[in-house]
Amino acid sequence: MRKSELLPILERLDLHPSRALGQNFLVDENCLDALVRAAAPRAGEAILEIGPGTGTLTAALLAAGCRVTAIEFDSRLYSFLAERHADQPNLRLLHADACRVDYAELFPVGAPFRVIANLPYSCASMLLAKLADLENPPSSFHVLLQWEMAERLTAPVGTKAYGGLTARLALRYDAAVVRQVPRGVFFPPPEIDSAFLRMTRHSALPSMAMLARTDTLIQAAFAQRRKQARRLLSRVASAVEVAAAFHALRLPDTARAEEISPSQYLELAKMLSS
Repeated sequence: MRKSELLPILERLDLHPSRALGQNFLVDENCLDALVRAAAPRAGEAILEIGPGTGTLTAALLAAGCRVTAIEFDSRLYSFLAERHADQPNLRLLHADACRVDYAELFPVGAPFRVIANLPYSCASMLLAKLADLENPPSSFHVLLQWEMAERLTAPVGTKAYGGLTARLALRYDAAVVRQVPRGVFFPPPEIDSAFLRMTRHSALPSMAMLARTDTLIQAAFAQRRKQARRLLSRVASAVEVAAAFHALRLPDTARAEEISPSQYLELAKMLSS
C-alpha cells in the first residue's frame, strides 16, 4: 500500500499512528514484495501475523493461499481489517494484545505454524521470547524489526550486543539478517532503520525442562553482566558445582556473561544440580 493510499484510510479512521504502539506502516510495495518472496509463504500453511495494521502483508499472505491468524490491538484497525477481509475464510482475525494471547490454545502441539510479521517495535523482544518458549514453537520467524534488535539477536559471543535474549534464542533458532530496511519505507518513518530477520528452528532441541534450566542460568548471569558469571551463577546453584563445571568447560573464573556461548550455558545446565 502506497502512502497516497494509506493516508485517506488513516484519516477516515481518525487514526494518528502511535509511537507507543509501534505503528509504523510499510508503504513501499517493492520492499513488501521482496520480503514476501524471502519468506516464501506456501498455500495451506498456517501463518501468524502480529500487528497487521491496514492488512497489506495480510492480503499478500492470503493471496498465497495461507491460513492466516492476525492479531491487531488497535480497535479501529481491527474493524477496518474485519471489513476489508470479510469474505476471507482463511483469515482468523483477533482483536487482542499480542503479548497476552494464549498461543498454546491458538497453535496446539501438532499444529505447525510460522511467523511472518512487521513486529511492533515496542514489544518485539517480548513476543519473540514468548513464542520461542512455546511447547509448539514456530518453525521459523520472518519478521521486520528495529535494526538494533536484529543486531542483538545475531550478535557473536563476546560482543557488547550479545545478551541474554541472544543466548536464549540461539539455543532454539539460527538467526540471520536477510536485509537492512531503511526507515523511509515506513509511515511515519521511525527514528532508526529496520531489518528483515529470518530465524529457523533447530531440527533437534533440548527438552523443555533443560531449556528452562539453561534460561535460568542465562538470566542469572546477565542480571549483572559486568560481574563475574561464576559468582552470579553460584546464587542459583552450588558454588562448588559451578566452579567444577567452569573448570570442565575450560571457562576462566573471571568470565562474564557475554563471554559464555549458548552451547556452554547448555552444558552448564546439564552439569549443575537442578
